[in-house]
Amino acid sequence: MIETSAPPSFTFNLPASSSLGLKRLRAVWISDIHLGTRASSVPMLLDFLREHDFETLYIVGDLIDIWQMRRGIYWPQQHNDVVQKILRKSRKGTRVIYIPGNHDEMISSFYGAYGNITIQKHAIHRTADGRRILVIHGHELDTVVQNVKWLAFVGDVGYQFLLSLNPLINFIRRRFGRGYWSLSAYVKQRVKDAVSFIGKFEAAVVKYAERYHVDGVLCGHIHSASIREFGRVTYYNCGDWVETCSALVEHLDGRIEIVHQTRAPVMIGSARTAAIA
Repeated sequence: MIETSAPPSFTFNLPASSSLGLKRLRAVWISDIHLGTRASSVPMLLDFLREHDFETLYIVGDLIDIWQMRRGIYWPQQHNDVVQKILRKSRKGTRVIYIPGNHDEMISSFYGAYGNITIQKHAIHRTADGRRILVIHGHELDTVVQNVKWLAFVGDVGYQFLLSLNPLINFIRRRFGRGYWSLSAYVKQRVKDAVSFIGKFEAAVVKYAERYHVDGVLCGHIHSASIREFGRVTYYNCGDWVETCSALVEHLDGRIEIVHQTRAPVMIGSARTAAIA
């Protein structure tokens, strides 16, 4: 259970109010960064980490894409900078809770506390207004990942192929003065089976959370940022740092919302965009 004190108020799109020029938050949840892949939006994440200060940072799985790295090593300096930035924040007092996902599942071999960094299977976060939220990556409720792992790997290859086309498409779009557009997000958003999967996944996550008698459940995994009510349980998904560059943040009063890190002329797609990974 995470108990935190309340820092100064924060507004995402307004100038910082702290003397250090940082936008302060009570807690932040990020997931599905997929370091080690060319698709990872590392510059956007670095901007987000530099611009914000928070007492607790939850890394909700898939920080490093070990699946992809098994096919070939890709690790530029900026990917190392993300790791160093997280370590630097922990040394300055930020509590980091790392919950491994399916793409970095080997990290689960290192459960335990390492200074201000804790690696654990799941967490219970208590908000400023007293609500209890279960935090998991979400692959535990993905029947494809758990029961048909070879199919999950095939799906991941297809997803990476769609992502690889995005730079070429957006190079052409920029030549015509158009903003960012994601082919992979568009395809998955239009695929009926993907939309059906998201609905079933969200319901399964909420059902799983009921055993913990919590007020909410927060996960990542499907790259689909969302806040939805399921009866008395609130479902949260913090999205990803591949396409939507989204995170969940907790404000002074315990209010939780989705935020997107943008860099003009980049345009972020809908928070309901589906990306099964």
